[in-house]
Amino acid sequence: MAYCPECEALIDEEFEEIGEVITCPECGVELEVVSLDPVELDLAPEDEEDEDDYDLDDEDEDEDWDEDSYIDDDYDEDEEDEY
Repeated sequence: MAYCPECEALIDEEFEEIGEVITCPECGVELEVVSLDPVELDLAPEDEEDEDDYDLDDEDEDEDWDEDSYIDDDYDEDEEDEY
């Protein structure tokens, strides 16, 4: 028997090995078994896959870019292309 460190819900399961990852039935957080005798749970480390996901903060950097402020001195709208 152990408790969720996030919501303190009672988790009445038997665990076979340290490192086993479960999901708290109350709050849904992933927990890792860090001790078997006595059973202790801690928040599971994030997967490397989660770290590789698109970071929404990177999008904020592009929001300040103003298309109208970009000037191409070599381009003349009135000049017709000859082919």
